[in-house]
Amino acid sequence: MPKSLRTPRLRRLVIPAITVTIAIIATGCSLSSDESSDTTQVVVGYQSKTINTVTAGTLLRARGDLEKRLDEVTKKTGERYSVRWEDYDTGAPITTGMIAGKVDIGSMGDYPLLINGSRANTNPATATSILAITGSSPKGSLNMVVTKPDSPINSVNDLRGKRVSASVGSAGHGTLLAALTRAGIPDTDVDISNQQPQVGSSALDAGKVDALAQFVAWPGLLVFQNKARLVYDGAQLGIPTLHGTVARNAFAKEHPEVIDAFLKAQLDSTRALAADPLGAAQTVAEHSGLPPEVVYLYNGPGGTDFNPALKPSLIAALDGDKAYLKSIGSFPNPVDLTTFVDDSALRRAVAGTGGDYTALLNRVGNESVAVGEVWYASTEAVRAPDSTAVLRLVQAAKTTGRKVTAAYITDPVLGTRWFADHAVWLRDGASYVAFTTEDSAHTYQRTHPGAVTVSYRSALSEVKQ
Repeated sequence: MPKSLRTPRLRRLVIPAITVTIAIIATGCSLSSDESSDTTQVVVGYQSKTINTVTAGTLLRARGDLEKRLDEVTKKTGERYSVRWEDYDTGAPITTGMIAGKVDIGSMGDYPLLINGSRANTNPATATSILAITGSSPKGSLNMVVTKPDSPINSVNDLRGKRVSASVGSAGHGTLLAALTRAGIPDTDVDISNQQPQVGSSALDAGKVDALAQFVAWPGLLVFQNKARLVYDGAQLGIPTLHGTVARNAFAKEHPEVIDAFLKAQLDSTRALAADPLGAAQTVAEHSGLPPEVVYLYNGPGGTDFNPALKPSLIAALDGDKAYLKSIGSFPNPVDLTTFVDDSALRRAVAGTGGDYTALLNRVGNESVAVGEVWYASTEAVRAPDSTAVLRLVQAAKTTGRKVTAAYITDPVLGTRWFADHAVWLRDGASYVAFTTEDSAHTYQRTHPGAVTVSYRSALSEVKQ
């Protein structure tokens, strides 16, 4: 993250969700005991539509992994538990709940995690720690900027003087500021509207803003719905982005068995997703309201890396992101990552489930190879070695009348998985190559001058079986 981020010109400077004052913090904690049933309640804050947190949220909840792990604790100790799941649109209100002692465990993106630590760790009574990663991208492809399909905007360089919707304090907002800085555009030259994702999406559709900068799954959702076109892929920054699990320290100290159960449950969900990403996508879609094609975009082969290990590279990226806090306002405590990040509980949970934490730390990339893929109407998804092969599979399906649910390519420049029918296509000799954005395609053309632009429809009709 660039260190020279200046405060952007915001349409609304008030950020209600992240301006909680310590004065209103509740002294009680969320862990409550029902005298009649003697059951301990655990409150989990999650974001059902944020795909990078599903192993600690939507998928975890749908599979019942946490409840199963807590039942194991009950059998050993006699202590009984109940889980209350609270669904939010962004990470900021989860931080609010944690500081107030009303949310015990949560999951959120990198920038919200830093805000969480900065806010919560001003007081030992409200301090929190990052315990695990829920999802990450080595280059930052999980955050994107989209515009309307017919917009003249084609890259971040075209945002000068434009109105852009972003949730201030979110990973999408942080990526926008970093992209502007790298492009040499003063953020004061961009009119940023501080809006929740769904509000910004409506504003884009209504023409009230020119672009939308958000985290997954919003960009992919809008593009899939033909309401937007991708103009900036966060992977262009080449900076890792991540989402993670965070918990209140007081809660973890008083109930380490719950933290252990949660992390083991997260590992259960992570392994289930790796074993059957298509099935996991359908489960998440059912419980989040997102189209399964959009969910599978991110948790299919070459998508989000759901490795839970707190890798040094990810922590270094967080450290580089600290400058972001200064760009959006005054924070009382620049969080100390040496204490805020704590993988000790995760190490025990991995060992307790027969895993190898060192192997997780050393593993590079998604457990599935980044390739092309075609998902048919049934539960079958067929992988392809390259974009040309994806075209052949789709064309073959058209010939035989087989229905294609979705087709995906992997950008060869950025490594981002994307929808084949919304990609930027080039014909390079007898081969076809697909990219997420025009910027990426232009990068490829610099070393492949013979490559020419072609539409997806034309590529389909031209490709030879």
